[in-house]
Amino acid sequence: MLNQNVARGAFLALVALFFAANALRYPIGTFAHAGPGLFPLMICVPLLIIAGAMVVQARLAEPVPLQFNPRNIALIMASLIGFVLASEYVNVTLGIVVLVFVAGLAANTYSWVRNIKIAIGLIAVAFVFQRFLGLNLRLF
Repeated sequence: MLNQNVARGAFLALVALFFAANALRYPIGTFAHAGPGLFPLMICVPLLIIAGAMVVQARLAEPVPLQFNPRNIALIMASLIGFVLASEYVNVTLGIVVLVFVAGLAANTYSWVRNIKIAIGLIAVAFVFQRFLGLNLRLF
């Protein structure tokens, strides 16, 4: 039996190692003059620490059997595809709304209020990225 908690920690460690390996392909630079590889590498270190803690904690706790829910996987994939299509053909605001409301169907309990709050928060983050970082997001 595969332990779900060990699998989560191992998957997070694999993702962190993948991004760390790719970050090392770019110049790291220094903290005073950061290169393009510094930020991803700085994020990977805490992710690896968290992944290690998850694996250790999973070994100390009661094992949870690993389960896959094809319906939820399909819903998450559909929400990502919907985000891309809505963002491409309409705007990013609609893409965020589609993403949140379709992905919300994968939750145990569906809440319109929660989805609206999450969508507003993500749209606010996108607005900050557009306004202060100069990203061309086509929000409205």
